[in-house]
Amino acid sequence: MQNQNLAFLKDKGVTFFGAQDIMTPEQAFDAQPALTTTPNNGVPSWLTTVIDPSVIEVLFTPNKAATIIGEVKKGSWVDSQVMFPMTEYVGEVSSYGDFSNNGRSGMNMQFEWRQSYLYQTMIEYGELEEERAGLAKIAWAAGLMKSAVTWLDKFQNLTYFYGVAGLANYGLLNDPNLNASLTPALKAAGGSTWFVNGTPNATANEVYNDILALFQQLVAQTNGLVDIDQESRLVLALSPASMTALEFTNTYGLTTRAILRGAFPSLRVESAVQYGVVTTSNNQGNAGGNFVQLIAENVGGQDTAFACFNEKLRTHRIILGSSSMTQKCTQGTFGTVIKQPMAISSMLGV
Repeated sequence: MQNQNLAFLKDKGVTFFGAQDIMTPEQAFDAQPALTTTPNNGVPSWLTTVIDPSVIEVLFTPNKAATIIGEVKKGSWVDSQVMFPMTEYVGEVSSYGDFSNNGRSGMNMQFEWRQSYLYQTMIEYGELEEERAGLAKIAWAAGLMKSAVTWLDKFQNLTYFYGVAGLANYGLLNDPNLNASLTPALKAAGGSTWFVNGTPNATANEVYNDILALFQQLVAQTNGLVDIDQESRLVLALSPASMTALEFTNTYGLTTRAILRGAFPSLRVESAVQYGVVTTSNNQGNAGGNFVQLIAENVGGQDTAFACFNEKLRTHRIILGSSSMTQKCTQGTFGTVIKQPMAISSMLGV
């Protein structure tokens, strides 16, 4: 049978080199042959996987200190401290007399100083590491540099709020020259906070009265030495959660924000997580509770406070290894310089 099939096909002009047998349809369907390969349902899944070229970056809380009080460069990275001269006019007058030399006018001077803090971070990557990331359309070296800049700025923003321990380097929230914080008034619903477990605990008018108390404290602290009134440029700084209390509505349909806008037309409202209470997700907050500051931006023709740095970013030389690269990045901070502590009032526990 075998030879007849081969002979039949050869006679028809079909030759299979080396063939020993030709299976007829009847023979082919007699039994299902066993598979030599592993059963599967198609090609490898990575052949049908597409990598989106747009990379999703994890978000971080914004740096807000410089937005609240502004930012100024003083000196350079070689400077270890900065001095701020203060002058005070002194004198006395006397009754006039043609031959009298009584009365004196003079000036006293003092030098306040702050220390700088230099800090660094390193980026390093290998050739193989970079090329493998490139297969996934990820710019590895550029991403590492962006990471370095991000974390340097994060730390700088933190020093603007809290300074650096052990140095004459203070922050907007903990400068030792700041006045003691007020306590919010008791609320009709009980307690003194604006929220209880995320639920509103104060009315729009009660929130406004707490902020009004901050303004009254500003006036009391300046004691007529400088002109702070309701037309002054003010900054209300609070946490993002506390900021939602500005949308509380009173019985007349007015929000806290609208009432504030009518009373303080030049008021600017800013939020930062550092004004919130410490939580597992906010380790930069205040352990004592939600914090609020009211800042007069300018008094007597002088800025009240400013965030201060001596080096925003210094990238050092790239060090080449046998198949890798390393680079150091440096930044420097003086913390926040508060020229007029009396122009800042605060409230803790809203």
